[in-house]
Amino acid sequence: MQQIIKKGSAALLTILTLAFSMQVVAADEYLLVIKDHTFEPAEIKIPAGQKVKLTIHNQDSTPEEFHSDDLKREKVILGGKKVTLSIGPLKAGSYNFMGEFHEATAKGRVIAE
Repeated sequence: MQQIIKKGSAALLTILTLAFSMQVVAADEYLLVIKDHTFEPAEIKIPAGQKVKLTIHNQDSTPEEFHSDDLKREKVILGGKKVTLSIGPLKAGSYNFMGEFHEATAKGRVIAE
């Protein structure tokens, strides 16, 4: 009986370790959606001093160009497609981005804190 409990405890510890690891990975990834030529959310908060992944999903049928002089990133995302960019590590502050094909509506910022 003790051996079964030990094996069960080891399995539980393994499951908890994997679950924690997955949460840490997920915390380093952020989703930005382009919909109706706007970014949702328009503001993303990330930890300062840490490299993160930014996945941009263009849900519109037309392409959009993610452009940011502040982040030094520029990428065309075709309609219905996703791209993933690495950003950071960034100093604490605000970093603007826009959709270059729809500048009037597609605006946002990354806040590193």
